[in-house]
Amino acid sequence: MAANPSTASDSTGTTLGDHEAQEVLEEVTKPVPRWRRGIHDRMALIRANPTGAIALKIGVGILGAVVVAVGIVAIPLPGPGWGIVIVGLAIWAVEFAWARHLLHFTRKHVQAWTRWIMRQPWPLRSLLGLLCFVFISAVVWLSLKLTMGIDLFRIGLDLLGRP
Repeated sequence: MAANPSTASDSTGTTLGDHEAQEVLEEVTKPVPRWRRGIHDRMALIRANPTGAIALKIGVGILGAVVVAVGIVAIPLPGPGWGIVIVGLAIWAVEFAWARHLLHFTRKHVQAWTRWIMRQPWPLRSLLGLLCFVFISAVVWLSLKLTMGIDLFRIGLDLLGRP
């Protein structure tokens, strides 16, 4: 029997809209790779034992916290700080419903932002890219100046031979 997307509900019993229900239906009906089924089966085996379930929850909580903490420290530095935070959130999502919901919220909004950006004309996309570059450069400059006393602007001027 085919599911009616307009009457579907999520795990909390909340009725979903047509688009959200269609996403849930596609997620449930798409084939799962063999390696993922193997991981799912191993996790189910661990969760079947009360001690294993507690150990898994603690292990996932600690590992996720370490990854999120590293990501937060890396946010003002050049590199994938936010990406590391999202990976930590994905680790937490293995065991915690609130992390799954937050990860879904983040994914939905990042995809919406990306779709909006891609609909814009290239001059606006270029301007937004330039603004992001300037913002990230200012954050890197400020974090290095405040934490380590390194003034990249002054170093750059000295390299150019200006007083």
